[in-house]
Amino acid sequence: MDQKISLEDIVAQLQNILTTPNLSKTDAQGGDATVSTQPLLPKGTPSLANIQSQVDLSSPLLPIGGTSLSKLAEHLTSTILPYLNLASLSPNYYGFVIGGATPAALLGDFLASIYDQNVHVHLPAETVATTLEVAALNFLVQLYRLPEEWSIGGSGSGGGTFTTGATASNVLGLALAREYVLREALQIKGLASDISCGEHGVAELMVQAGVQKIQVLSTLPHSSIAKAASIVGIGRKNVISLATGNDPLQIDMARLETEGRRPDVLNILAISAGEVNTGRFATDSSSTMTRLREICDNHNIWIHVDGAFGLFGRILHPSDKEFSEIVRGVQGIELADSITGDCHKLLNVPYDSGVFFTRHKSLSENVFGNGNAAYLTSAMGDGDAIQSPLNIGIENSRRFRALPAYCTLIAYGREGYVNMLTRQIGLARRVTKWLLGNNKFEVLPVGGTELEVLAKIYMVVLFRVKDEGRNKGFVKRVNATGRIYLSGTVWDGKPAARIAVSNWRVDVQRDGDLIEDVLEQAAGQDS
Repeated sequence: MDQKISLEDIVAQLQNILTTPNLSKTDAQGGDATVSTQPLLPKGTPSLANIQSQVDLSSPLLPIGGTSLSKLAEHLTSTILPYLNLASLSPNYYGFVIGGATPAALLGDFLASIYDQNVHVHLPAETVATTLEVAALNFLVQLYRLPEEWSIGGSGSGGGTFTTGATASNVLGLALAREYVLREALQIKGLASDISCGEHGVAELMVQAGVQKIQVLSTLPHSSIAKAASIVGIGRKNVISLATGNDPLQIDMARLETEGRRPDVLNILAISAGEVNTGRFATDSSSTMTRLREICDNHNIWIHVDGAFGLFGRILHPSDKEFSEIVRGVQGIELADSITGDCHKLLNVPYDSGVFFTRHKSLSENVFGNGNAAYLTSAMGDGDAIQSPLNIGIENSRRFRALPAYCTLIAYGREGYVNMLTRQIGLARRVTKWLLGNNKFEVLPVGGTELEVLAKIYMVVLFRVKDEGRNKGFVKRVNATGRIYLSGTVWDGKPAARIAVSNWRVDVQRDGDLIEDVLEQAAGQDS
């Protein structure tokens, strides 16, 4: 390894790579510039055997004494980079919920790699990294209009951390919820309420509390809720639907009360703030959340909100009538005990980046604290009440994920993100209106007037082709064009297509014209 290669050399090679002809990339980073005309998906991606056969570790590209990264750059531009997709680089990738990277976030991500901080122990005299992380988290608390009690780093009960994404954040939420409901059950039995399952394990405390099982009650939860339930020892089978009979997303409050009264069962309520297929919300007003909070308080039920992309709806002004359905869908979320959010979705920072917030920060160290490791003590701060990240989350070694988020937040502020989100909603609603007026398509879920359907559209559009023969293979035909990309899903037992608008470069007119053209052509073809 040549220690003479400088940062300037690396940047020069990066510039060479980015100017390679025909390499899939965006043509420009914003403004009125055009976007890439390259297909969104690569063709002829190499196999594992093919990739491995092109490299011999006994004959490295940069032998000892080598002073140039040019051979590595040539290898990457010919063998690897042409076969990556444009999911984050293109505003026309509508699969899953994949944001892009704003210029400010991308700059922050470059710097996070260059400075390569391990953001683990709070050492404010040695690095500003942990302090900046808390500042970025508090900027998000402000952006999401959460009250002061959610603020982090002070004497209050608010806590939070950056994670790898919503899945990890949901693991944190259910882990704290498990701790909370077991402690409450022990207290009811007259036992010490400060005994932690982090120390004694779940099984031991369940026996002491006389509990048969812990269950997660939810409506149309994301699959990561079941995954989190598996990880924390609750089990996927104990994720129970609490839906009303006529709406799979609406919470049945009577059933919630019934489950809460069961003497040998402990409950966690997981609320879907932005259901993955429709983008809709499980709650519809602050009064609904208030009633849920009352029921859960009466039965010691922890409320966790999975707001991976739905949480972003709180940046809209509460009095904005155009988005009143969305605003009501996220009203009262501050009454929850914990909240999940994703930054690599609508905040548009590079992968991977999620956030977790809680109103019970003391529980975090009970569950995630590092035992018997004096060198990892959390008492190294300067009295600023900032918790060491390794003692409140899964990872002991952590990337500086906060820096890209910090950069994009201070660069664009609330106004910039409201502008972005309104464009994303605007495109989703434009496409929905076009689909409603086209007799080849069916917008899902079925029901309601055009105004009612459009009012519920956030940034996800769920639909299918009415003709069953042409609906079969429809998503594959769309994606084969290379012009846009959709996700396929299933709704009411039948194939459906899903558009998720999440890239910061969205343009309602340009992208709407493109989507409608591709959908019209694909719907006219047989599978």
